[in-house]
Amino acid sequence: MLDVDTKRRIDTARDILVGKVPDPKSQVEQITIALIYKFMDDLDSESEELGGGRKFFAGDFARYGWAKLMHPSLGGYETLNLYAEAITRMPENPGIPPLFRDIFNNAYLPYRDPETLRAFLKVIDEFTYDHSERLGDAFEYLLSVLGAQGDAGQFRTPRHIIDFIVAVVDPKKDETVLDPACGTAGFLISAYKHILAANIDAHGQSALTPDDRGRLVNNFKGYDISPDMVRLSLVNMYLHGFREPHIYEYDTLTSEERWNEYADVILANPPFMSPRGGIRPHNRFSVQSRRSEVLFVDYMAEHLSPEGRAGIIVPEGIIFQSQGAYKQLRKMLVEDYLVAVVSLPAGVFNPYSGVKTSILILDRALAKCTDSIAFFKAESDGFDLGAQRRPTDRNDLLRVQTELIDYLGCVRAGESLDGSELALGRVVLRHKVASDGEYSLSGDRYGDGDKWTSSYPMVHIKDVGSVESGFGFPLAYQGNVGGGIPFLKVSDMNQQGNEVQVVTWNNSVSPEVLKELKAKAFPAGTVIFPKIGAAIATNKKRILTCASTYDNNVMGIVPNSERLLPQFLHAYLSAFDISQWESNAHPPSIRKTVVENQQIPLPPLEVQREIVAEIEGYQKVIDGARAVVENYRPRIAVDPEWPLMSLGQVCSLGGSITRDVNPTLPYFGADSIEPNSGKLLKEETAGAQSVNGPVYEFAGERLLYSKIRPYLNKLAVVDLNGYCSSDMYPLLPDKSKIQITYLAAYMLSEEFNEGIQHHYERASIPKINRTQLFKVGIPTPTLEIQESIVAELEAERNLVDANRELIRRFDSKIQSAIGRIWGKEAAALAEG
Repeated sequence: MLDVDTKRRIDTARDILVGKVPDPKSQVEQITIALIYKFMDDLDSESEELGGGRKFFAGDFARYGWAKLMHPSLGGYETLNLYAEAITRMPENPGIPPLFRDIFNNAYLPYRDPETLRAFLKVIDEFTYDHSERLGDAFEYLLSVLGAQGDAGQFRTPRHIIDFIVAVVDPKKDETVLDPACGTAGFLISAYKHILAANIDAHGQSALTPDDRGRLVNNFKGYDISPDMVRLSLVNMYLHGFREPHIYEYDTLTSEERWNEYADVILANPPFMSPRGGIRPHNRFSVQSRRSEVLFVDYMAEHLSPEGRAGIIVPEGIIFQSQGAYKQLRKMLVEDYLVAVVSLPAGVFNPYSGVKTSILILDRALAKCTDSIAFFKAESDGFDLGAQRRPTDRNDLLRVQTELIDYLGCVRAGESLDGSELALGRVVLRHKVASDGEYSLSGDRYGDGDKWTSSYPMVHIKDVGSVESGFGFPLAYQGNVGGGIPFLKVSDMNQQGNEVQVVTWNNSVSPEVLKELKAKAFPAGTVIFPKIGAAIATNKKRILTCASTYDNNVMGIVPNSERLLPQFLHAYLSAFDISQWESNAHPPSIRKTVVENQQIPLPPLEVQREIVAEIEGYQKVIDGARAVVENYRPRIAVDPEWPLMSLGQVCSLGGSITRDVNPTLPYFGADSIEPNSGKLLKEETAGAQSVNGPVYEFAGERLLYSKIRPYLNKLAVVDLNGYCSSDMYPLLPDKSKIQITYLAAYMLSEEFNEGIQHHYERASIPKINRTQLFKVGIPTPTLEIQESIVAELEAERNLVDANRELIRRFDSKIQSAIGRIWGKEAAALAEG
């Protein structure tokens, strides 16, 4: 159990680093390295106390021991240099195991501030590791700050969801356990703790023998495609008692080396999305697909031992998607593997994703013993469904866990259950699930109307509207906006103001052209989206506000107004990933029949209107707050009595052009910075950005300013060692004359930007050169006045940030309202 002091120390260590190491992943790496460093020294100290010798810090590496590093006689820069040298050289240390060498491989200190390092090491020094479980708990908490790996469709699985699945699947001490998409090994650690807790004697002592423990730690295995995740998993496993953890960098879907390895228990939350173009798997899968969620579930089912069990988190596409691969997968599961499905509330993965998920429980042996499948629905999981996921007193998940475990126990004992004993579940015969050939795993479809009254019937889109593809319009037939019928392309969905409804467009055509080309206009209320190529992945959906036509890269759904509101359809699709509809063709495309056979929940019209009105109300608040955020500009009331200095008088160029780039250091370009605010949107390494120069290299506090005219409203203040694009200037202010935050605020102001307009060179991409920029005048009041101005601007920025938080909160409310499409009560918790 994570204790309060350990949590506080981790938070303090992060707070110390955040000014020098803004990226959460880099913070995790720095704290991991320091914790392991201290842990190794503690093990050496314990060995000495027991009469043994030092192992980790011996020989040439004895001078790096923790006591020497923390000795008060050591100066700040001496400490910094010793620590930096130690972590860099540690992979050469013959006294540490290969696992620790991997941890320190490519390690470095990303800042050169001795005071920051001293404060950081002081916090690390407070950690005491009387057993590795405490360090393991600290590391697990540290990993929680990583959040989502959104680009890969990977989201950190909430601990209570992991523990729920492990409790239901119930791994035993002599069973092999696998997670083929293990991330930071959360499922494996939970399974290990579950087995330890299940083997306690009457006196509260472990009933596992040394041989049991030896076999147990060898029974756990994990794969991940990311080397960073593998490294973090190895550390996590080691710190929980696995001295030689079996975690492998392995592509589960495209590699065959481990295809013939099976497991008794498989637990996983595989990636929810496929990379652009899909997966290119080998041909040993039973289900042929290029969708990662399909392939992962197929892999896990096929790699269970004859008595094997699995618990898998899946997106809703697996539950009812009508494409062939999805149906083929469900058919295989229903016939041979599936024993239960648990529908989770929408919002479980907030704030990383609003994607709706379910849990599949597979059991090869049990599936042969019963002709039924149990369906459960949890409308609350003990937390609200907003971005902050605050605890609540409602938790259906605990009741589902009890009922599901009891149900599985009864089936194993040969007792028959009709489901009447289940408050949150129902039991459905397999032949009923298979009867229509869809093999839908949505429990709502099989109800008798008495249960789950907060859910809505599922209908095919073709039954509540028509799916319409666009037409080919030669350029010669496309006219101007001045008149005629609006003619839309995918690019029109990107125009400002068209975020929900299409209100502006770039082209129109005449009724005569429509008639000549045998095309037609589609009515207001049609919901359109991209249907070909990379644009599908943008997931844009828009509502037509007037009769319009569109080209053959666009598809639309014309809802039947007597059954389906356009705004409700748009709200539903907003929470749905349409890339699940795309084919495996190159380029990918969406077929009309696939959309027609997609099933959607259909509340009564009055309920649809309630949901739409609620969403529109929230959207108005968001629009107002977004207007504040997007239109705010720092304004400085310049007193004409203030001295006017040139920019060159108050600062200098604080970097030099280089081509020799260290790939591990941070890199910033114009796309790293939010317009008008000075906020950093991201921090990536030069290696991740494939930077090979020329770039500016800098060290310390700098004001990064974009010199390209389209991005003149982009600047940021950073304090670290790194690089910026050669299209930016790293400026070093003279602290005796000007505050960097005051200078940044003035350079974002309209006065400054209006003053530099005429300086831009006449080039294809206008830039301002350094000589011109340094001639621009800067009002320079006293430092005291600058401080008061900065304080006032900071107060304004706090108000702007409050509007950002308002946007996040009301976005969460919209997701909650959309969640009601899946279950009326499911999202109400988020409104606290």
